[in-house]
Amino acid sequence: MKNFVKSCMLASLAIAMTSCNNSRDYKSNSRATGWDLSGRDGGVSYKTDYEGQEAGPGLLFVEGGTFTMGRVQDDVMHDWNNTPTQQHVQSFYIDETEVTNVMYLEYLDWLKQVFPPTEERYKNIYTGALPDTLVWRNPLGFNENMVNNYLRHPAFHNYPVVGVNWIQATEFSQWRTDRVNEKRLADKGYTSRDAYKNSTAESVFNTETYLNAPNQVYGGSDSITRGGRETDRKLRNNPDSTNVYVQRKDGELLPAYRLPTEAEWEYAALGQSSLRDYNSYRGRKKYPWDGQYTRSGDRKTIGDQRANFKQGQGDYGGIAGWSDDGADITAEVKSYEPNDYGLYDMAGNVSEWVADVYRPRVDNEYNDFNYFRGNVYTKNAITEDGKVKVLTADEVIYDTLSNGRIVARNTPGEIAQVSIGDQETYLRTQFSKSDNVNFRDGDKSSSRYYEKRSGDNEVKKMYNSPDNKVTLKDGEINRRYDGSSDRTTLIDDNVRVYKGGSWRDRAYWMDPAQRRYFPQDMATDDIGFRNAMSKVGSKSNKGRRTRN
Repeated sequence: MKNFVKSCMLASLAIAMTSCNNSRDYKSNSRATGWDLSGRDGGVSYKTDYEGQEAGPGLLFVEGGTFTMGRVQDDVMHDWNNTPTQQHVQSFYIDETEVTNVMYLEYLDWLKQVFPPTEERYKNIYTGALPDTLVWRNPLGFNENMVNNYLRHPAFHNYPVVGVNWIQATEFSQWRTDRVNEKRLADKGYTSRDAYKNSTAESVFNTETYLNAPNQVYGGSDSITRGGRETDRKLRNNPDSTNVYVQRKDGELLPAYRLPTEAEWEYAALGQSSLRDYNSYRGRKKYPWDGQYTRSGDRKTIGDQRANFKQGQGDYGGIAGWSDDGADITAEVKSYEPNDYGLYDMAGNVSEWVADVYRPRVDNEYNDFNYFRGNVYTKNAITEDGKVKVLTADEVIYDTLSNGRIVARNTPGEIAQVSIGDQETYLRTQFSKSDNVNFRDGDKSSSRYYEKRSGDNEVKKMYNSPDNKVTLKDGEINRRYDGSSDRTTLIDDNVRVYKGGSWRDRAYWMDPAQRRYFPQDMATDDIGFRNAMSKVGSKSNKGRRTRN
Protein backbone atom coordinates (compact mmCIF):
# COMPACT_ATOMS: atom_id res chain seq x y z
CA MET A 1 0.00 0.00 0.00
CA LYS A 2 2.81 2.40 0.90
CA ASN A 3 4.51 1.62 -2.41
CA PHE A 4 1.24 2.31 -4.25
CA VAL A 5 0.82 5.68 -2.49
CA LYS A 6 4.44 6.54 -3.20
CA SER A 7 3.97 5.67 -6.87
CA CYS A 8 0.87 7.87 -7.07
CA MET A 9 2.72 10.76 -5.48
CA LEU A 10 5.62 10.41 -7.92
CA ALA A 11 3.22 10.26 -10.85
CA SER A 12 1.40 13.37 -9.61
CA LEU A 13 4.72 15.17 -9.22
CA ALA A 14 5.76 14.20 -12.74
CA ILE A 15 2.45 15.47 -14.13
CA ALA A 16 2.81 18.70 -12.19
CA MET A 17 6.36 19.19 -13.47
CA THR A 18 5.23 18.45 -17.02
CA SER A 19 2.40 20.94 -16.70
CA CYS A 20 4.84 23.50 -15.33
CA ASN A 21 7.21 22.96 -18.24
CA ASN A 22 4.38 23.06 -20.76
CA SER A 23 3.14 26.32 -19.32
CA ARG A 24 6.52 27.83 -20.08
CA ASP A 25 6.91 26.78 -23.71
CA TYR A 26 4.74 29.74 -24.81
CA LYS A 27 3.89 28.10 -28.13
CA SER A 28 0.16 28.71 -27.97
CA ASN A 29 -0.12 31.11 -25.04
CA SER A 30 1.23 34.59 -24.50
CA ARG A 31 4.60 35.14 -22.87
CA ALA A 32 3.29 38.59 -21.88
CA THR A 33 -0.12 37.76 -20.41
CA GLY A 34 -0.52 33.99 -20.43
CA TRP A 35 -3.60 34.35 -22.63
CA ASP A 36 -4.40 31.77 -25.29
CA LEU A 37 -3.14 32.88 -28.74
CA SER A 38 -4.80 30.22 -30.88
CA GLY A 39 -8.23 31.85 -30.89
CA ARG A 40 -9.95 28.84 -29.32
CA ASP A 41 -11.29 30.91 -26.44
CA GLY A 42 -12.76 33.52 -28.78
CA GLY A 43 -9.87 35.97 -28.53
CA VAL A 44 -7.56 37.24 -31.25
CA SER A 45 -5.82 34.39 -33.04
CA TYR A 46 -2.17 34.20 -34.09
CA LYS A 47 -0.28 31.67 -36.18
CA THR A 48 1.35 29.64 -33.41
CA ASP A 49 2.24 26.58 -35.51
CA TYR A 50 4.09 28.31 -38.35
CA GLU A 51 6.66 25.88 -39.74
CA GLY A 52 8.75 28.23 -41.85
CA GLN A 53 8.73 29.75 -45.30
CA GLU A 54 8.31 27.52 -48.31
CA ALA A 55 10.48 28.06 -51.38
CA GLY A 56 8.46 29.55 -54.22
CA PRO A 57 8.39 27.82 -57.62
CA GLY A 58 11.82 27.82 -59.25
CA LEU A 59 13.68 29.11 -56.19
CA LEU A 60 16.55 27.70 -54.12
CA PHE A 61 17.53 28.75 -50.61
CA VAL A 62 20.76 30.68 -50.01
CA GLU A 63 21.78 31.05 -46.38
CA GLY A 64 23.12 34.54 -45.74
CA GLY A 65 26.42 35.51 -44.19
CA THR A 66 29.48 37.70 -44.46
CA PHE A 67 31.60 37.90 -47.61
CA THR A 68 33.99 40.18 -49.42
CA MET A 69 32.15 42.01 -52.19
CA GLY A 70 34.48 43.13 -54.96
CA ARG A 71 37.91 41.93 -56.10
CA VAL A 72 41.52 42.14 -55.02
CA GLN A 73 42.91 41.05 -58.39
CA ASP A 74 44.31 43.46 -60.98
CA ASP A 75 41.71 45.55 -62.78
CA VAL A 76 42.81 45.34 -66.40
CA MET A 77 39.92 47.56 -67.50
CA HIS A 78 41.00 50.23 -64.98
CA ASP A 79 37.39 50.80 -63.90
CA TRP A 80 38.26 50.71 -60.20
CA ASN A 81 34.58 50.28 -59.48
CA ASN A 82 34.73 47.08 -57.45
CA THR A 83 37.06 47.84 -54.56
CA PRO A 84 36.75 44.98 -52.03
CA THR A 85 34.33 45.71 -49.18
CA GLN A 86 33.12 43.36 -46.46
CA GLN A 87 29.35 42.97 -46.50
CA HIS A 88 26.70 40.91 -44.74
CA VAL A 89 23.73 39.55 -46.68
CA GLN A 90 20.56 38.16 -45.13
CA SER A 91 19.28 34.76 -46.20
CA PHE A 92 17.17 34.76 -49.35
CA TYR A 93 15.86 32.61 -52.19
CA ILE A 94 16.97 32.90 -55.81
CA ASP A 95 16.02 31.27 -59.11
CA GLU A 96 17.85 28.06 -59.92
CA THR A 97 18.20 29.22 -63.54
CA GLU A 98 17.71 32.39 -65.52
CA VAL A 99 14.14 33.21 -66.51
CA THR A 100 13.58 31.28 -69.73
CA ASN A 101 11.71 32.08 -72.92
CA VAL A 102 8.82 29.78 -72.03
CA MET A 103 8.50 31.40 -68.60
CA TYR A 104 8.31 34.82 -70.19
CA LEU A 105 5.90 33.58 -72.90
CA GLU A 106 3.55 32.47 -70.13
CA TYR A 107 3.57 36.06 -68.89
CA LEU A 108 2.93 37.47 -72.38
CA ASP A 109 0.08 35.07 -73.09
CA TRP A 110 -1.56 35.95 -69.76
CA LEU A 111 -1.33 39.67 -70.57
CA LYS A 112 -2.74 39.06 -74.03
CA GLN A 113 -5.69 37.15 -72.61
CA VAL A 114 -6.48 39.53 -69.75
CA PHE A 115 -5.64 42.82 -71.48
CA PRO A 116 -6.40 42.23 -75.17
CA PRO A 117 -4.10 44.40 -77.30
CA THR A 118 -6.94 44.76 -79.79
CA GLU A 119 -8.55 47.15 -77.30
CA GLU A 120 -6.92 50.55 -77.58
CA ARG A 121 -6.82 51.22 -73.83
CA TYR A 122 -4.88 47.98 -73.23
CA LYS A 123 -2.68 47.99 -76.32
CA ASN A 124 0.47 49.26 -74.62
CA ILE A 125 0.22 46.84 -71.67
CA TYR A 126 0.98 43.90 -73.95
CA THR A 127 3.24 45.63 -76.48
CA GLY A 128 5.20 47.31 -73.69
CA ALA A 129 6.03 43.88 -72.22
CA LEU A 130 7.26 42.35 -75.49
CA PRO A 131 11.02 41.63 -75.61
CA ASP A 132 12.92 43.49 -78.29
CA THR A 133 13.73 40.72 -80.74
CA LEU A 134 15.64 43.16 -82.97
CA VAL A 135 18.53 43.11 -80.48
CA TRP A 136 19.85 40.17 -82.49
CA ARG A 137 20.39 42.24 -85.63
CA ASN A 138 23.89 43.26 -86.68
CA PRO A 139 24.63 45.41 -89.73
CA LEU A 140 27.39 42.99 -90.71
CA GLY A 141 25.90 39.78 -89.38
CA PHE A 142 23.24 37.32 -90.59
CA ASN A 143 21.12 36.78 -87.48
CA GLU A 144 17.54 36.81 -88.78
CA ASN A 145 17.11 33.23 -87.55
CA MET A 146 17.29 34.47 -83.96
CA VAL A 147 15.19 37.57 -84.70
CA ASN A 148 12.35 35.37 -85.95
CA ASN A 149 12.67 32.28 -83.79
CA TYR A 150 14.59 32.80 -80.54
CA LEU A 151 11.69 33.98 -78.39
CA ARG A 152 8.83 31.76 -79.58
CA HIS A 153 10.19 28.65 -81.30
CA PRO A 154 9.96 25.55 -79.03
CA ALA A 155 13.60 24.75 -79.78
CA PHE A 156 14.50 27.78 -77.66
CA HIS A 157 11.88 27.36 -74.91
CA ASN A 158 14.43 26.58 -72.21
CA TYR A 159 16.95 29.20 -73.26
CA PRO A 160 17.28 32.38 -71.19
CA VAL A 161 15.04 35.23 -72.34
CA VAL A 162 16.92 38.26 -73.72
CA GLY A 163 15.86 41.58 -75.21
CA VAL A 164 14.17 42.40 -71.89
CA ASN A 165 15.01 45.71 -70.26
CA TRP A 166 15.23 46.29 -66.51
CA ILE A 167 11.73 47.79 -66.30
CA GLN A 168 10.19 44.80 -68.07
CA ALA A 169 12.05 42.40 -65.79
CA THR A 170 10.65 44.25 -62.76
CA GLU A 171 7.09 44.10 -64.10
CA PHE A 172 7.47 40.36 -64.80
CA SER A 173 8.53 39.89 -61.17
CA GLN A 174 5.35 41.59 -59.93
CA TRP A 175 3.20 39.45 -62.23
CA ARG A 176 4.95 36.29 -61.02
CA THR A 177 4.32 37.23 -57.38
CA ASP A 178 0.60 37.62 -57.96
CA ARG A 179 0.16 34.45 -60.01
CA VAL A 180 2.09 32.31 -57.49
CA ASN A 181 0.13 33.65 -54.51
CA GLU A 182 -3.19 33.42 -56.33
CA LYS A 183 -2.54 29.76 -57.07
CA ARG A 184 -1.49 29.10 -53.46
CA LEU A 185 -4.80 30.50 -52.24
CA ALA A 186 -6.74 28.49 -54.81
CA ASP A 187 -4.92 25.24 -53.98
CA LYS A 188 -5.74 25.67 -50.27
CA GLY A 189 -9.38 26.54 -50.90
CA TYR A 190 -9.20 30.22 -49.98
CA THR A 191 -10.25 31.30 -53.46
CA SER A 192 -12.11 29.68 -56.31
CA ARG A 193 -10.18 27.88 -59.01
CA ASP A 194 -12.53 29.43 -61.56
CA ALA A 195 -11.38 32.88 -60.44
CA TYR A 196 -7.76 31.81 -60.86
CA LYS A 197 -8.33 30.53 -64.38
CA ASN A 198 -10.68 33.22 -65.68
CA SER A 199 -9.11 36.60 -64.98
CA THR A 200 -10.31 39.64 -66.90
CA ALA A 201 -9.14 43.25 -66.97
CA GLU A 202 -11.93 44.11 -64.53
CA SER A 203 -11.26 41.10 -62.31
CA VAL A 204 -7.56 40.67 -61.54
CA PHE A 205 -5.89 39.32 -58.41
CA ASN A 206 -3.16 41.37 -56.75
CA THR A 207 -1.36 40.22 -53.61
CA GLU A 208 -1.14 43.59 -51.86
CA THR A 209 -4.73 44.43 -52.73
CA TYR A 210 -5.87 41.13 -51.25
CA LEU A 211 -3.95 41.81 -48.03
CA ASN A 212 -4.97 45.46 -47.66
CA ALA A 213 -8.45 45.55 -49.17
CA PRO A 214 -9.74 42.04 -49.88
CA ASN A 215 -13.22 43.36 -50.69
CA GLN A 216 -11.68 45.23 -53.65
CA VAL A 217 -9.68 42.33 -55.10
CA TYR A 218 -11.02 40.83 -58.33
CA GLY A 219 -12.48 44.23 -59.12
CA GLY A 220 -14.70 44.17 -56.04
CA SER A 221 -16.79 41.30 -57.41
CA ASP A 222 -17.02 38.34 -55.03
CA SER A 223 -18.86 35.96 -57.33
CA ILE A 224 -18.54 34.35 -60.73
CA THR A 225 -21.47 34.94 -63.06
CA ARG A 226 -22.34 32.47 -65.79
CA GLY A 227 -25.49 32.43 -67.84
CA GLY A 228 -26.83 35.42 -65.94
CA ARG A 229 -26.56 33.82 -62.51
CA GLU A 230 -23.94 33.58 -59.81
CA THR A 231 -22.33 30.15 -59.73
CA ASP A 232 -19.49 30.42 -57.21
CA ARG A 233 -17.81 32.76 -54.76
CA LYS A 234 -14.32 33.92 -55.72
CA LEU A 235 -13.25 34.55 -52.13
CA ARG A 236 -13.81 32.00 -49.41
CA ASN A 237 -13.42 31.96 -45.65
CA ASN A 238 -10.07 30.98 -44.21
CA PRO A 239 -10.77 27.67 -42.39
CA ASP A 240 -7.71 28.05 -40.13
CA SER A 241 -8.49 31.50 -38.80
CA THR A 242 -11.29 33.60 -37.37
CA ASN A 243 -10.60 36.07 -40.18
CA VAL A 244 -12.78 36.03 -43.27
CA TYR A 245 -9.73 36.38 -45.51
CA VAL A 246 -6.13 35.25 -45.27
CA GLN A 247 -4.05 37.97 -43.68
CA ARG A 248 -0.33 38.56 -43.57
CA LYS A 249 -0.21 37.14 -40.05
CA ASP A 250 -1.49 33.79 -41.34
CA GLY A 251 1.80 33.23 -43.17
CA GLU A 252 0.14 31.68 -46.22
CA LEU A 253 1.30 34.18 -48.85
CA LEU A 254 4.89 34.35 -50.08
CA PRO A 255 6.96 37.56 -50.14
CA ALA A 256 7.38 39.25 -53.50
CA TYR A 257 9.45 37.92 -56.36
CA ARG A 258 11.94 40.64 -57.31
CA LEU A 259 15.31 41.23 -58.90
CA PRO A 260 18.19 40.33 -56.58
CA THR A 261 20.33 43.12 -55.20
CA GLU A 262 23.88 43.32 -56.47
CA ALA A 263 25.20 42.07 -53.12
CA GLU A 264 22.79 39.11 -53.13
CA TRP A 265 23.64 38.15 -56.70
CA GLU A 266 27.39 38.30 -56.12
CA TYR A 267 27.09 36.36 -52.86
CA ALA A 268 24.98 33.66 -54.55
CA ALA A 269 27.36 33.41 -57.51
CA LEU A 270 30.35 32.69 -55.25
CA GLY A 271 28.81 29.50 -53.87
CA GLN A 272 28.28 28.25 -50.30
CA SER A 273 31.04 25.75 -49.56
CA SER A 274 33.71 27.88 -51.16
CA LEU A 275 32.86 30.76 -48.82
CA ARG A 276 34.35 28.67 -46.02
CA ASP A 277 37.69 28.79 -47.78
CA TYR A 278 39.95 31.64 -46.67
CA ASN A 279 40.75 32.88 -50.18
CA SER A 280 37.09 32.91 -51.19
CA TYR A 281 36.01 34.65 -48.00
CA ARG A 282 38.60 37.37 -48.56
CA GLY A 283 37.58 37.97 -52.17
CA ARG A 284 40.18 35.92 -54.00
CA LYS A 285 37.75 33.55 -55.71
CA LYS A 286 37.86 34.09 -59.45
CA TYR A 287 34.80 32.18 -60.72
CA PRO A 288 31.62 30.62 -59.28
CA TRP A 289 33.46 27.29 -59.29
CA ASP A 290 36.67 26.38 -57.45
CA GLY A 291 39.95 26.91 -59.22
CA GLN A 292 41.54 29.49 -61.49
CA TYR A 293 40.61 27.98 -64.86
CA THR A 294 37.54 27.83 -67.09
CA ARG A 295 38.03 24.15 -67.94
CA SER A 296 37.06 21.29 -65.66
CA GLY A 297 39.74 19.39 -63.79
CA ASP A 298 37.42 16.59 -62.67
CA ARG A 299 38.35 13.14 -63.95
CA LYS A 300 35.03 12.48 -65.70
CA THR A 301 34.76 15.89 -67.37
CA ILE A 302 38.40 16.93 -67.60
CA GLY A 303 38.98 19.60 -70.21
CA ASP A 304 35.29 20.53 -70.63
CA GLN A 305 34.41 24.19 -70.45
CA ARG A 306 32.48 25.10 -67.30
CA ALA A 307 30.51 27.94 -68.86
CA ASN A 308 29.31 29.48 -72.12
CA PHE A 309 31.53 32.43 -73.04
CA LYS A 310 33.58 33.91 -75.87
CA GLN A 311 36.98 32.27 -75.93
CA GLY A 312 38.68 34.66 -78.35
CA GLN A 313 38.27 36.86 -81.41
CA GLY A 314 35.74 35.10 -83.62
CA ASP A 315 35.71 32.14 -81.22
CA TYR A 316 32.30 31.83 -79.52
CA GLY A 317 32.42 28.14 -78.75
CA GLY A 318 35.77 26.66 -79.57
CA ILE A 319 36.68 24.10 -82.19
CA ALA A 320 33.82 21.68 -82.85
CA GLY A 321 34.21 18.58 -80.74
CA TRP A 322 36.18 18.17 -77.54
CA SER A 323 37.20 21.83 -77.24
CA ASP A 324 33.71 23.17 -77.93
CA ASP A 325 31.71 24.69 -75.04
CA GLY A 326 28.47 23.48 -76.61
CA ALA A 327 27.03 26.84 -77.64
CA ASP A 328 27.69 29.73 -79.98
CA ILE A 329 24.92 32.05 -78.78
CA THR A 330 23.09 31.32 -75.53
CA ALA A 331 22.78 27.75 -74.27
CA GLU A 332 19.84 25.88 -72.81
CA VAL A 333 19.68 26.38 -69.04
CA LYS A 334 21.34 23.65 -66.95
CA SER A 335 23.81 22.88 -69.74
CA TYR A 336 26.72 23.30 -67.32
CA GLU A 337 27.39 22.23 -63.76
CA PRO A 338 25.79 24.36 -61.01
CA ASN A 339 27.77 26.16 -58.34
CA ASP A 340 27.81 25.05 -54.70
CA TYR A 341 24.37 26.54 -54.06
CA GLY A 342 22.91 24.53 -56.96
CA LEU A 343 22.54 27.64 -59.13
CA TYR A 344 23.14 27.36 -62.85
CA ASP A 345 24.86 29.83 -65.19
CA MET A 346 26.01 32.33 -62.56
CA ALA A 347 28.85 32.87 -65.03
CA GLY A 348 28.44 32.88 -68.79
CA ASN A 349 25.38 32.28 -70.98
CA VAL A 350 23.75 35.69 -70.31
CA SER A 351 24.61 38.54 -68.01
CA GLU A 352 21.83 39.39 -65.57
CA TRP A 353 20.03 42.51 -64.39
CA VAL A 354 20.15 43.24 -60.67
CA ALA A 355 18.09 45.76 -58.72
CA ASP A 356 20.76 48.39 -57.97
CA VAL A 357 21.24 51.79 -59.55
CA TYR A 358 24.86 51.97 -60.69
CA ARG A 359 27.44 54.07 -58.92
CA PRO A 360 31.24 53.67 -59.27
CA ARG A 361 31.67 52.89 -55.58
CA VAL A 362 29.87 50.87 -52.92
CA ASP A 363 29.46 53.07 -49.85
CA ASN A 364 30.20 50.50 -47.16
CA GLU A 365 31.34 53.28 -44.82
CA TYR A 366 27.66 54.09 -44.33
CA ASN A 367 26.13 50.62 -44.60
CA ASP A 368 27.54 47.09 -44.71
CA PHE A 369 24.28 45.15 -44.17
CA ASN A 370 22.04 44.17 -47.10
CA TYR A 371 23.64 46.87 -49.23
CA PHE A 372 21.40 48.30 -51.96
CA ARG A 373 21.28 51.58 -53.86
CA GLY A 374 17.90 52.42 -55.36
CA ASN A 375 15.45 52.85 -52.48
CA VAL A 376 12.43 54.98 -53.36
CA TYR A 377 9.98 54.69 -50.48
CA THR A 378 6.27 54.86 -51.25
CA LYS A 379 3.01 54.20 -49.46
CA ASN A 380 -0.50 53.18 -50.44
CA ALA A 381 -2.66 56.00 -51.78
CA ILE A 382 -5.72 56.58 -49.58
CA THR A 383 -9.01 57.95 -50.90
CA GLU A 384 -11.15 60.56 -49.13
CA ASP A 385 -13.26 57.85 -47.52
CA GLY A 386 -10.17 56.30 -45.93
CA LYS A 387 -9.83 53.30 -48.26
CA VAL A 388 -6.81 52.31 -50.32
CA LYS A 389 -6.95 53.46 -53.93
CA VAL A 390 -7.17 50.42 -56.21
CA LEU A 391 -6.55 51.15 -59.88
CA THR A 392 -9.34 50.35 -62.33
CA ALA A 393 -8.99 49.25 -65.93
CA ASP A 394 -9.12 52.90 -67.05
CA GLU A 395 -6.46 54.16 -64.65
CA VAL A 396 -3.33 52.47 -65.96
CA ILE A 397 -0.31 54.77 -65.86
CA TYR A 398 2.09 54.62 -68.84
CA ASP A 399 5.67 55.81 -69.18
CA THR A 400 7.37 56.91 -72.38
CA LEU A 401 10.91 55.56 -72.27
CA SER A 402 13.99 57.33 -73.62
CA ASN A 403 13.78 55.30 -76.84
CA GLY A 404 10.13 56.29 -77.37
CA ARG A 405 8.67 52.96 -76.30
CA ILE A 406 5.52 53.09 -74.16
CA VAL A 407 5.23 50.75 -71.18
CA ALA A 408 2.68 50.30 -68.40
CA ARG A 409 4.18 50.87 -64.96
CA ASN A 410 1.16 49.30 -63.25
CA THR A 411 -1.91 47.27 -64.16
CA PRO A 412 -5.57 47.26 -63.05
CA GLY A 413 -6.14 45.79 -59.62
CA GLU A 414 -2.94 47.20 -58.09
CA ILE A 415 -2.91 49.70 -55.25
CA ALA A 416 -1.85 53.18 -56.35
CA GLN A 417 1.40 54.33 -54.74
CA VAL A 418 2.46 57.82 -53.66
CA SER A 419 5.74 59.14 -52.29
CA ILE A 420 6.10 59.38 -48.54
CA GLY A 421 6.02 62.88 -47.05
CA ASP A 422 7.02 64.84 -43.98
CA GLN A 423 4.81 62.76 -41.71
CA GLU A 424 6.97 59.70 -42.35
CA THR A 425 10.35 61.46 -42.39
CA TYR A 426 10.03 64.01 -39.59
CA LEU A 427 12.67 63.51 -36.87
CA ARG A 428 13.78 60.18 -38.29
CA THR A 429 17.43 59.32 -37.94
CA GLN A 430 17.60 56.71 -40.75
CA PHE A 431 16.19 58.59 -43.77
CA SER A 432 14.87 62.06 -44.56
CA LYS A 433 13.21 61.76 -47.96
CA SER A 434 11.35 59.39 -50.25
CA ASP A 435 13.89 59.09 -53.08
CA ASN A 436 17.27 57.85 -51.80
CA VAL A 437 18.91 56.94 -55.09
CA ASN A 438 21.40 59.81 -54.68
CA PHE A 439 21.95 59.32 -50.96
CA ARG A 440 25.50 60.45 -50.09
CA ASP A 441 26.20 60.65 -53.81
CA GLY A 442 25.08 63.71 -55.71
CA ASP A 443 22.99 65.50 -53.10
CA LYS A 444 23.96 68.70 -51.32
CA SER A 445 25.52 66.93 -48.36
CA SER A 446 27.83 64.79 -50.47
CA SER A 447 28.59 66.54 -53.74
CA ARG A 448 31.88 68.35 -53.88
CA TYR A 449 30.71 70.42 -56.85
CA TYR A 450 27.23 71.27 -55.63
CA GLU A 451 26.27 74.78 -56.74
CA LYS A 452 23.50 76.76 -58.40
CA ARG A 453 23.81 77.46 -62.09
CA SER A 454 23.83 81.14 -62.89
CA GLY A 455 20.60 82.50 -64.28
CA ASP A 456 18.32 79.60 -63.30
CA ASN A 457 17.29 77.46 -60.39
CA GLU A 458 18.50 74.14 -61.77
CA VAL A 459 20.93 72.27 -59.56
CA LYS A 460 24.18 71.18 -61.12
CA LYS A 461 24.31 67.39 -61.09
CA MET A 462 27.29 65.38 -59.96
CA TYR A 463 26.94 63.08 -62.98
CA ASN A 464 26.93 65.18 -66.14
CA SER A 465 25.00 62.70 -68.29
CA PRO A 466 23.07 63.52 -71.50
CA ASP A 467 19.63 65.00 -70.90
CA ASN A 468 17.48 63.58 -73.69
CA LYS A 469 13.77 64.35 -73.72
CA VAL A 470 10.99 62.16 -75.08
CA THR A 471 7.38 63.32 -74.97
CA LEU A 472 4.14 61.88 -76.29
CA LYS A 473 1.49 64.26 -77.60
CA ASP A 474 -1.62 63.38 -79.60
CA GLY A 475 -0.18 59.97 -80.36
CA GLU A 476 3.02 61.43 -81.79
CA ILE A 477 6.40 60.80 -80.15
CA ASN A 478 8.67 63.82 -79.99
CA ARG A 479 12.35 63.08 -79.38
CA ARG A 480 14.86 65.75 -78.40
CA TYR A 481 18.45 64.58 -78.29
CA ASP A 482 20.99 66.27 -76.07
CA GLY A 483 23.69 67.40 -78.50
CA SER A 484 25.86 69.10 -75.92
CA SER A 485 29.59 68.46 -76.17
CA ASP A 486 30.00 69.11 -72.43
CA ARG A 487 28.72 65.68 -71.32
CA THR A 488 31.35 63.57 -69.64
CA THR A 489 29.53 60.42 -68.46
CA LEU A 490 26.61 58.11 -69.18
CA ILE A 491 25.93 57.52 -65.47
CA ASP A 492 22.63 58.84 -64.14
CA ASP A 493 19.78 57.67 -61.92
CA ASN A 494 18.34 55.48 -64.68
CA VAL A 495 21.26 53.13 -65.28
CA ARG A 496 21.23 49.75 -63.54
CA VAL A 497 23.92 47.26 -62.66
CA TYR A 498 24.19 43.99 -64.52
CA LYS A 499 26.41 41.12 -63.43
CA GLY A 500 28.09 38.01 -64.78
CA GLY A 501 29.67 37.31 -68.14
CA SER A 502 27.67 36.28 -71.19
CA TRP A 503 28.09 34.33 -74.41
CA ARG A 504 29.49 37.54 -75.92
CA ASP A 505 32.08 38.14 -73.15
CA ARG A 506 35.60 36.94 -72.50
CA ALA A 507 36.37 34.97 -69.33
CA TYR A 508 37.45 38.17 -67.54
CA TRP A 509 33.79 39.21 -67.09
CA MET A 510 32.76 35.91 -65.48
CA ASP A 511 34.27 36.96 -62.16
CA PRO A 512 31.20 37.39 -59.88
CA ALA A 513 32.59 40.72 -58.63
CA GLN A 514 32.67 42.32 -62.08
CA ARG A 515 30.04 45.00 -62.51
CA ARG A 516 28.81 46.98 -65.48
CA TYR A 517 25.86 49.25 -66.13
CA PHE A 518 23.27 49.82 -68.85
CA PRO A 519 20.21 52.10 -69.21
CA GLN A 520 17.23 50.55 -67.46
CA ASP A 521 14.93 51.08 -70.46
CA MET A 522 17.21 49.46 -73.05
CA ALA A 523 17.87 45.80 -73.86
CA THR A 524 20.53 43.65 -75.50
CA ASP A 525 20.91 40.10 -76.82
CA ASP A 526 23.17 39.10 -73.92
CA ILE A 527 21.41 40.41 -70.78
CA GLY A 528 18.70 38.35 -69.08
CA PHE A 529 17.62 38.07 -65.46
CA ARG A 530 16.55 35.79 -62.63
CA ASN A 531 14.31 36.47 -59.64
CA ALA A 532 14.98 36.45 -55.92
CA MET A 533 12.74 36.43 -52.85
CA SER A 534 13.44 37.62 -49.31
CA LYS A 535 13.37 35.09 -46.47
CA VAL A 536 11.25 35.78 -43.42
CA GLY A 537 12.14 34.38 -40.02
CA SER A 538 15.32 32.59 -39.02
CA LYS A 539 18.59 32.84 -40.91
CA SER A 540 18.84 29.10 -41.44
CA ASN A 541 16.42 26.53 -42.85
CA LYS A 542 17.72 23.89 -40.45
CA GLY A 543 15.18 24.71 -37.76
CA ARG A 544 14.88 27.23 -34.99
CA ARG A 545 16.91 27.24 -31.81
CA THR A 546 14.27 27.25 -29.09
CA ARG A 547 14.53 28.14 -25.45
CA ASN A 548 11.82 28.35 -22.83
